[in-house]
Amino acid sequence: MNANWTSTVKEKRRKQRRNRRLLLCTVLLLLAVTIRAFLPETSQQDVEPSSEQISAGIEEIPAQPVVVTPPPPDNIFTHDIAAGDNLSAIFDSLLINQQSMLHILAADEQLLALDVLRPGNRLTFTLNKTTRLLDKMELFIHPGKQVVYQRVDSDHFEYQEIDVPGTWQEQIVSGSIEGSFILSAINAGLSEQEAANITDLFEGQLNFSRDLRAGDQFQVVRSQQFIDDEKTGQSQLLGIRISGKRYQLDGFLFDDGNYYDHNGESLARAFRRYPFLGKYRISSPFNPRRRHPITKRISPHNGTDFAMPSGTPVLAAGDGVITRIKNHPYAGKYVEIQHGKNYKTRYLHLSRFKVKRGQRVKRGQKIALSGNTGRSTGPHLHYELHIKGRVVNAVRAKIPMAASIPKEKRDAFRAKVDQLTALMEHPKQNQIAHVGEKESDTTESM
Repeated sequence: MNANWTSTVKEKRRKQRRNRRLLLCTVLLLLAVTIRAFLPETSQQDVEPSSEQISAGIEEIPAQPVVVTPPPPDNIFTHDIAAGDNLSAIFDSLLINQQSMLHILAADEQLLALDVLRPGNRLTFTLNKTTRLLDKMELFIHPGKQVVYQRVDSDHFEYQEIDVPGTWQEQIVSGSIEGSFILSAINAGLSEQEAANITDLFEGQLNFSRDLRAGDQFQVVRSQQFIDDEKTGQSQLLGIRISGKRYQLDGFLFDDGNYYDHNGESLARAFRRYPFLGKYRISSPFNPRRRHPITKRISPHNGTDFAMPSGTPVLAAGDGVITRIKNHPYAGKYVEIQHGKNYKTRYLHLSRFKVKRGQRVKRGQKIALSGNTGRSTGPHLHYELHIKGRVVNAVRAKIPMAASIPKEKRDAFRAKVDQLTALMEHPKQNQIAHVGEKESDTTESM
């Protein structure tokens, strides 16, 4: 009896231990499955080496470091300009108030860089982390040029232009006429704007639609800007030659920013000193160091103001192409004319336009009527002259007068002509001619 009872007790204890082990195994299995389900995929791979790795004697696989890119600060935003973009819509999309935009446009009145935003430009906005107001806006035009608009107080911004000189590389571009000159030049490697500027330079000497013949030749020495081996899109045409059976035209850029033929005679057409008839009082002179009457900070006046009645005819200062016709909240109605490569004029606060964008105009042609539009204290004309990308005093600056190379500079000019002509005559041997700093300060493509 006692033996049977003892045997029965032992059997029950064995069953209890077996059940506990079974239960423990089940719990551990469930726990392992649960932990594995929550492990990231890379961790599972680390825990379970492949059969090939096991066979090779690898017991553990070191975890690969994970590179985490920190997100940009939530107070800095960028916007790449696309076709059709406008500044107001961009500000709205970023929930930046329109008042800040108007303050920036007021600062930009003397520069007007924001009136022409193109694909490839980029805007960067920096907001104050506490107030969430716009502190700074940066306009990236190309790798060699940016403009920074910085808040100076609650109602004013000021701008700073940043120009990166980079390096300039000379190159020979040559080809023959097949169809139009513009198309032939583009096929050879020139940009459409460069080709158009060549036709503008020689317009008075050659009818490009009538005088050119298939097989006529052209050679161009071009200098392009590079920053960190990247093209900025800025270029300068140093020498140009177009030749056929009955003619040969050439033009060479000299140190004064003007083009001359091989004899040193100017190819530039003369300018008017004043873009109007008669005499009008200067109400506000050109002053790049003018101080703002409220902020007391430097607020340049990049033009010359002439007090004149609204409706006074405004004349083109020289031959050129109308590149802008705008109605700006501060500059008012204004016109911009590009005169070849190096010269540009602007006419602000107009009352009426007499030309259209893209139209070619002649020196002395009526382009508008003066007025009192935009931010203006009275009827007047604000006139600007830009030479090689920089605004200058239009009343005192040296302007093209269709002159020839001065006697004291003829030897230097002849040496440059000989150098460029040699490059044109041996394009294959001199395809890449020079790398270095640019000799002049021109920043826009010819």
